[in-house]
Amino acid sequence: PPPSQNNEQGSTLRDLLTTTAGKLRLGSTDAGIAFAPVYSTGTASGKSGRTMPNILDDIIASVVENKIPPNRAPKITVKSEIKDEPKDDKKCIQDDCSKRYSDIQYSWICDKHVLWLRDHKNSNNWKLFKECWKQGRPVLVSGMHKKMNFSLWKAESISLDFGNQQADILNCKDSIISNTNVKEFWDGFEDVSKRQKVKNGETALLKLKDWPSGEDFKAMMPARYEDLLKSLPLPEYCSPEGKLNLASHLPGFFVRPDLGPRLCSAYGECVAATKDHDIGTTNLHIEVSDVVNILVYVGIAKGNGVLSKSGVLKKLEEEDLDDLLRKRLKDSSELPGALWHIYAGKDADKIREFLQKIAKEQGLEVLPEHDPIRDQSWYVNKKLRQRLFEEYGVKTCTVIQFLGDAIILPAGALHQV
Repeated sequence: PPPSQNNEQGSTLRDLLTTTAGKLRLGSTDAGIAFAPVYSTGTASGKSGRTMPNILDDIIASVVENKIPPNRAPKITVKSEIKDEPKDDKKCIQDDCSKRYSDIQYSWICDKHVLWLRDHKNSNNWKLFKECWKQGRPVLVSGMHKKMNFSLWKAESISLDFGNQQADILNCKDSIISNTNVKEFWDGFEDVSKRQKVKNGETALLKLKDWPSGEDFKAMMPARYEDLLKSLPLPEYCSPEGKLNLASHLPGFFVRPDLGPRLCSAYGECVAATKDHDIGTTNLHIEVSDVVNILVYVGIAKGNGVLSKSGVLKKLEEEDLDDLLRKRLKDSSELPGALWHIYAGKDADKIREFLQKIAKEQGLEVLPEHDPIRDQSWYVNKKLRQRLFEEYGVKTCTVIQFLGDAIILPAGALHQV
């Protein structure tokens, strides 16, 4: 609410953080709040002393001061809350959603781990999304391409407008990066005969990574930038001006991650043709912020050595897919374009340990400072995904991204594409 309506200190998150941070003074014994701030002991010189207070503790204390008068003890009802808490949280949410959000077209996929919002136009989608997002689960929204100017995103259109630009191009087969004219990449996007060859005569599997990105995207492609922004799913969360987009409204003293947008383009059909699907265009990694990834275009490549559409579909059917995803594969109006494997953030340590174990089995040097997830050095193939489940109990969430699908991932979720 505007200040004229509510002058209570800390009435918004921005006010609370800003006013609290302003009170914190180095060496102060009183930050002007109800409880003494928590200090860490010791300094760089080894002497005992006080350093900067723990900001989170001071914020919590400030909230307590604002909401509970000093002469009144808070009413505690923890016992009854625990008593009423459902045992199966996932089942409870789904049962509750079916009653409360009967006007929303949605399904649960991947063993009920991923929410699929099937009608991108429903203005109430964000209410159900909020319930799922609180649990840190991925969300799929389909049909976003119906809101976009499709001609802007065709390979030949981008090549025609920006073919003279230079960019870093990654060969996913040997991890070699070269700086070259992007026209070469786009010319081979749907014509295999125009693709680069590597030393052994194989066709290069190229990826144009994060080009353009952030402010460069907006400056270089203003029409596409505007088309993307008006087509974002769940604008309350995903739009830069969204009322629930926390990153866009943080106070200035926070360091924000790169929020994009960025364009990621890659050749994909050669991946499906490799033995055991050993190669990906994006290796297993973690993003530090929430991510929305929209598949704006799917090219159908032609030429020797490329699987037909039916061949690609057959390869995808070999994956451990949800029944609803298999049904989408059989729908001739749907166009699959990317295969995702997603893991919950809580499984990161198990996956890290597993990959280090596999590296040792393969005779690779494992340095103490080496982090296989941070370094993005692994694409976990089907055999390894099975071992990961059998040996560590970590199950893979497999999602096929079709044209127009938006995949929304919470920060910390591991994924490969």
